[in-house]
Amino acid sequence: MRFQSLAAATAVVAFVSTAPAQAASPREELIRAAFATHDKSQALALVNQAITESQSILAQSPGDREAKLQQALGIGYRGQLKRSPADAKAAHSLLESLAKSEPRDPEAQVAVAGWHLTAVGDLGNFLARTILGADRTAGFAALDKAVALGGNRAFFSGYAALIRIKLDSSDTAAALRFAQRAASAQAPTPIDRVMQQAARRIVPMLQAGDGAGASKLARQLLPFGTLS
Repeated sequence: MRFQSLAAATAVVAFVSTAPAQAASPREELIRAAFATHDKSQALALVNQAITESQSILAQSPGDREAKLQQALGIGYRGQLKRSPADAKAAHSLLESLAKSEPRDPEAQVAVAGWHLTAVGDLGNFLARTILGADRTAGFAALDKAVALGGNRAFFSGYAALIRIKLDSSDTAAALRFAQRAASAQAPTPIDRVMQQAARRIVPMLQAGDGAGASKLARQLLPFGTLS
């Protein structure tokens, strides 16, 4: 495990830990997989478990929006871990449907943004567009919507800071603005606290103009950055 990811990973485990008799929700399992797991096979097992549990919820309650979102995120994460274009495209379709059905839902918007921008970051603009239909401009548009709709929650501005500096190490001014906003924002949920802590960690680098260092650290603080 890389030293620079230790504090964030430890915090995630604390944030999403539950009582022994209480089963983790699909959301909690995906947070663990994305931020607090250091082995790819273990991360994939958690993702698959979250997908299965989301599908089980949907079998009983087909309109459960939370289950739909976690199922879509899980399929997207599985596609990312397995390098599966089929999973990636399936996740995109599900996420777009959620965003269109509730245009003012910031979590759906940030999920769409993450899908596009993660693909661009992993594959580059040309391959992401050619293989998956991912688009940097569409990703940033959804990201801006998520930040605008997300109120004063740290999740959205924190994620914006990390993904922007990851994709462009020269974008220190915008990343710093979002990171500082996240650092002082409300953090009512585990993912808010994860992103707030991450944002606080990159602020000093951004203030010093160290875009390259902040970009490297952001890669480790984003989903699956702790995988060895």
